[in-house]
Amino acid sequence: MSAGLVADLVILGRIVAPFGVKGWVKMLAFGDDPLAWRSMPHCWISPTDTAPDETWSQVGLVGLNAHGTSLVAQFEGVTDRDAAEALCGWYLAAPRDALPAAGKDEYYWGDLVGLAVLTEAGEVLGEVASLLSTGAHDVLCVKDGDTERLIPFVGAHILDVDLAARAIRVDWQKDW
Repeated sequence: MSAGLVADLVILGRIVAPFGVKGWVKMLAFGDDPLAWRSMPHCWISPTDTAPDETWSQVGLVGLNAHGTSLVAQFEGVTDRDAAEALCGWYLAAPRDALPAAGKDEYYWGDLVGLAVLTEAGEVLGEVASLLSTGAHDVLCVKDGDTERLIPFVGAHILDVDLAARAIRVDWQKDW
């Protein structure tokens, strides 16, 4: 693994457990097509998703496979279970220019974090602090001071995402 300056990283997933004894890890993917990562010759990993870009370590992606409902991967230099266990909880990222462009009405999670969330009437509900995947759909975690709202990221509630204006309009109320 080597460290290096990288600009505009997009977090793709998280390492959740070792898999087997030969250095493979089980991954939680933050996206719809993680097998597309196979086309990347390398990626970047970090123990925290909030690390500055220059502290991420570049690592070669040796293998990536679907395994049942999970995803398993092996990285260059990670050859045994102990090395795989040491990476548990680490995040996987890639530079934005290495990723395909998002389609119509598709967004990278990293593009949504930090956007203001507004009701139809223009009331500010807060800012997208993070997202989570429930299996059925993704959920926006919206924070406004000590108040946190979980808003399903589905058409029934998401009226408009305007990346240029850094805002999301929702069919939601402050008292929900």
